[in-house]
Amino acid sequence: MTGAPTEKGTAIMKLTTMTQVTVDGVMQGNGGASEEDRRNGFERGGWALGVGDNETMTFINQTYQRADAFLFGRRTYEIFAAHWGAITDPGNPIAAPLNTKPKYVASKTLTEARWANTTVLSRDLAAAIGELKAKPGGELQAHGSGALVRWLLENDRVDEITLLVVPVVLGQGMRLFPDTGPDLALDLVDSRTDSKGVAIQVYRPAGRPQYATD
Repeated sequence: MTGAPTEKGTAIMKLTTMTQVTVDGVMQGNGGASEEDRRNGFERGGWALGVGDNETMTFINQTYQRADAFLFGRRTYEIFAAHWGAITDPGNPIAAPLNTKPKYVASKTLTEARWANTTVLSRDLAAAIGELKAKPGGELQAHGSGALVRWLLENDRVDEITLLVVPVVLGQGMRLFPDTGPDLALDLVDSRTDSKGVAIQVYRPAGRPQYATD
């Protein structure tokens, strides 16, 4: 996939996000382990385990495979490093790109990145993201990493948002979009629903919404 065009028509790095969310917007603890993320008393982890049909898995696999680099928050980075970093099969459609492509982790506390090809972004995140996005072509992908994605959205750094909406309401847990945060208009680029009810929605930020006036 080509990068985002500049005013002069040359391609720059496109920053995209992919997030699994519930119908009520929760993204916390989606993975297979119920103990994955228990912050704030969260007890309903693993809600995305086994959801999605083969077409959705193909979509997810293809997304990882087209990445030129990955961007993570610290918590998601450590979860991914422990799981995907331990998979050495070069044919694994997710582990292979994660293990071989450049990875960037935004953290002020991480002192050593043991996962190969990792760069820690510990200072002036805005400048670091700007430098990454200025690179020619390609796609810089952020998966999970809720706090980081919220920061990226608030600072107008995201070019494309992919949501995988799982048909479940949790009633608790951290949400992708906070109760108080920046408002954002979105253009719908793609939308489909798989045979198990998982909705894939791809958006591009389109400035601020229009509101009614007196």
